[in-house]
Amino acid sequence: MWSVRRGPFFCCQKPNFMVNFITMKRPPIVVVMGHVDHGKTSLLDQIRKANVAVREAGGITQSIGAYEIEHNGERITFIDTPGHQAFSQMRVRGAKIADVAILVVAVDDSVQEQTKEAIKVLEHPPAGGQKTPFIIAITKIDKANIDINKTKNDLMAAGVLLEGYGGNVSWKGVSAKTGEGVSDLLDLILLTAEVEDLKYEPNNPGRGFVLESKSDSRRGVTATVIVTDGKLKVGDEVCVGSVPAKIKSLENFLNKPIKEAMPSAPVLVMGFKEVPKIGEELLVGGELVVPKVALAANQPRPLMAGKDSRVVINLILKADSSGSLEALSAVIKSLPLPANHELNVISEGIGEISDGDVKWRPNIIIGFRVGAGRAADDLAKVHEVRIMTSEIIYDLVKQLDDWMKGIGQKVVSGDLEILAVFGKKGGDQQIVGGKVASGEVKNNSAFEVQRGGKGLGVGRIVNLQQQKRDAIKVEAGGECGLLIKSEVEIRAGDHLIFN
Repeated sequence: MWSVRRGPFFCCQKPNFMVNFITMKRPPIVVVMGHVDHGKTSLLDQIRKANVAVREAGGITQSIGAYEIEHNGERITFIDTPGHQAFSQMRVRGAKIADVAILVVAVDDSVQEQTKEAIKVLEHPPAGGQKTPFIIAITKIDKANIDINKTKNDLMAAGVLLEGYGGNVSWKGVSAKTGEGVSDLLDLILLTAEVEDLKYEPNNPGRGFVLESKSDSRRGVTATVIVTDGKLKVGDEVCVGSVPAKIKSLENFLNKPIKEAMPSAPVLVMGFKEVPKIGEELLVGGELVVPKVALAANQPRPLMAGKDSRVVINLILKADSSGSLEALSAVIKSLPLPANHELNVISEGIGEISDGDVKWRPNIIIGFRVGAGRAADDLAKVHEVRIMTSEIIYDLVKQLDDWMKGIGQKVVSGDLEILAVFGKKGGDQQIVGGKVASGEVKNNSAFEVQRGGKGLGVGRIVNLQQQKRDAIKVEAGGECGLLIKSEVEIRAGDHLIFN
């Protein structure tokens, strides 16, 4: 049963059990890091003897994946972290849990900015953290005309002291294409793990680290967990931060049901009613603490409006998983904005864009790797809410940037060039003929008269005809006759601009 305490914050307390301190050897957990397109996922594919990588549109890995392999009779767990700049927090999270890291550096591209970032994460962890021992994998050695010594020298310049160059960082040249060097790289991992003397206590209550979490209509809430101590079993009561669960089922990395998961194993945990936060620890038998006062529910924000001469753009962010949402949020919130513009993220969530999201009346809803339901689409049209979706995060950035560039600009629905003036019909009414240069011209619509790009005044169509018959509208390329009302004396060559 859960023990409930009252306090100011949600948290998950460590259980207080008496245990016998018996330690056993556990497999190493290995994180793969490096610059985008340097071959991290291809290397893992070669290690798993698989031909198809789990990859996102455009060839960029965008979710943490965990895989287990066996080499020389011993297990190794790999965490594949995305290499794209947007996912730096996910890389930091991967390094935090790992026993050993492989830093992938492509021989044809050498040390890049994300390579240097990975080195910093591994060698200079946040306060209180420990360095992660790492091995260099110099990839793509099957390519012609390569200079592996240049890559080594660049690594030295980046502060990585390699074996044979006065340092103790092991390295191996590998080819994900041919498999050359891969077995030796796995040997180096097991050797490093032996030096690190990795242990666990089998009598301890199970605990793990949440790598990823998501919710979908078919399976409900799931969490990808790396077991770090004890073991997880079906039926265990667990908590992750403020989220409790009773484990209904477990699946290994091959999506096969299992009864229990041992330390270092990646496992899919089901039984949560809420999506647990990534980066937090899962504990078996932990104590759940609830706040004295529940947080007030978010209230709908007003639509975009100026305040202190600023333009406030209200956003809702949705994604398919916690990791994707974290990356999307970080990218959107760090965008450079036009002067006097402000982005206000009023809500972030996991799952499909729903009509409930639209009812908040934001200016824009951004969906990363999720779509919008029919009800959401229909309601968005009614409330003039813009929905942007894509499988690629930087496509969303471009859509948002293009949208912001259009703020404050007049939307031109039609442009009519005056070809002839046939005279006046009393007062300020004039009979003219013209051709629709772009968009469309509708009967009874208002316009601005422009001459040489400058506005001279306004007017309205009294009657619109095409081929001597009354018309409701005339589209681009069509010629028409018009009876218009305007105080401006129209001339041939003028343009009537319809907004």
